[in-house]
Amino acid sequence: MKTVKIKASKSYSVLIGENLINSLPKHFQKAKIGGKLLIITDEKVNSFYGDKVLDILTFAGYNVQKYVVSGGEKSKSGKVYLEILDYLAQNEYTRKDTIVALGGGVVGDLAGFVSATYLRGINFVQIPTTLLAFADSSVGGKTAINLKSGKNLVGAFYQPKLVVCDISLIKTLDKKDYASGMAEIIKYGMIFDKKLLELIKNGMEENAEEIIFKCVALKKRVVQKDEKDNGVRGLLNFGHTLGHAVEKCSGFRVAHGKAVAIGMSIITETCVRKGLIESEVLNTLTELLVQYGLPTKTDIPLETLMEATMLDKKRKGGIITAVIPKKMGKCILKDFTIESWKDFILN
Repeated sequence: MKTVKIKASKSYSVLIGENLINSLPKHFQKAKIGGKLLIITDEKVNSFYGDKVLDILTFAGYNVQKYVVSGGEKSKSGKVYLEILDYLAQNEYTRKDTIVALGGGVVGDLAGFVSATYLRGINFVQIPTTLLAFADSSVGGKTAINLKSGKNLVGAFYQPKLVVCDISLIKTLDKKDYASGMAEIIKYGMIFDKKLLELIKNGMEENAEEIIFKCVALKKRVVQKDEKDNGVRGLLNFGHTLGHAVEKCSGFRVAHGKAVAIGMSIITETCVRKGLIESEVLNTLTELLVQYGLPTKTDIPLETLMEATMLDKKRKGGIITAVIPKKMGKCILKDFTIESWKDFILN
């Protein structure tokens, strides 16, 4: 097992290893997690792990309940959010109690936002079940729900007390969820670490623990410098401005990871076309995306995507900050006016 210790507004450990679910009580006790526990999960994850996690924690003496949502981005709605708050209130949860997010990025975002706002803050644990959540979304404290106007437009920064990444859960991922996670993992290599890209090329399954550890360690470095996303943490949005636009314009039929893959491809191809980077950067990105079954293009017109980026949460007034590849394993932040952003992508 590997451990990454995060020191942000709240200090906590991220545990990475095989079969960690079986020893959850030990890890909970070490992190001083007590009180009643509410597991928030979705229907799919519940069918694999919901009862197992509930039984392990109950057998260890915890008072545990479970709340199951339907799953998918539609679960990150105001309606579902308020229903969970009502459930907590009706069952008399207090600030000494704990919400446990058991699932991927959607469940983590939703449960985290509930945790951040119920009684102005209740204990929160992440047990991610997808590659995307292992490597990215379960760490760093971003929580959110969606509005009709766009993704993650309502949220809070709220750090968990513990993150438990049981990588043996990768075995039950379907191809879509596996590919989505690989997009975020490739993103980390493109932004920060050329050697990570080489490790990914050599095979995720053979190097899963080391790759996830590297991604979490890289995110730790960024979060500790910029917890509230006012500077360098923006680098983690590589591919996301256009990726969120792909998600929205597809009615969320395109999964997050696939949308990010498309977003990374568009911005990298644009930089090559404009002579800002070597074509090797695009070639390496494309090879890795294809290796892991991810798309590099979309049928949605660029003009349509550009309009959707106008509602991106990272826009500040008339400025859009985009993440631009500089070379292999390095990206930079660049501010655009709305007109210069459109010109950059479309011309």
